[in-house]
Amino acid sequence: MNAGAAASGRSEVLRSVGAVAALVDQTHREAGHPIVAGISGFGGSGKSTLARSLESAVQGAVRMRGDDFLDPARSHRRSTDWDGVDRERLMHDVLLPFRDRREATFQRFDWSRRALGEPKPVPRGEVMLVDLIGLFHPSTEAALDLRIWCDVDLETATARGLARDAAIGRKHETLWKDVWVPNERDFSERFDPRGAAEVLFAG
Repeated sequence: MNAGAAASGRSEVLRSVGAVAALVDQTHREAGHPIVAGISGFGGSGKSTLARSLESAVQGAVRMRGDDFLDPARSHRRSTDWDGVDRERLMHDVLLPFRDRREATFQRFDWSRRALGEPKPVPRGEVMLVDLIGLFHPSTEAALDLRIWCDVDLETATARGLARDAAIGRKHETLWKDVWVPNERDFSERFDPRGAAEVLFAG
């Protein structure tokens, strides 16, 4: 992000993966240490797609799947702060050790067993890409060097998410209507994640 945008608190609109990748590279060079680039947005907004593209485009990048930090029970319940997102574990087990170049292990949620899986080493690299709903929250602020918001409105993102689920045989229409969309609205109202982002990705 350019210095003027950072100083004014305004988000910078970027429309290509290449432009975002260049900004991630710039942020890493200026930081002088491994960085974490958080990618958030409403469900269905393209967070995972962007993270995968950036992983290929940014030298030294590794990806941490946000779905590995979704509690399979709590993420299906109503909350105003996306309570099902295990931000504390993500931050202390993964993000901070990565930035500090400390060896550490973490556990993914095993959705088949609905429990934490076996400990795995935190990947090493220069840039960690994390794509996750409810990521731009006060509890993670200290670990995010760059916040990228997939700038798709809630109605469009929800329609995409429903279509994606239908294509792979997931019948989640009730969850979207009664839990996930209300959670998105409440979280957005409480924490303004779009306004917290340095980058709005409109690609």
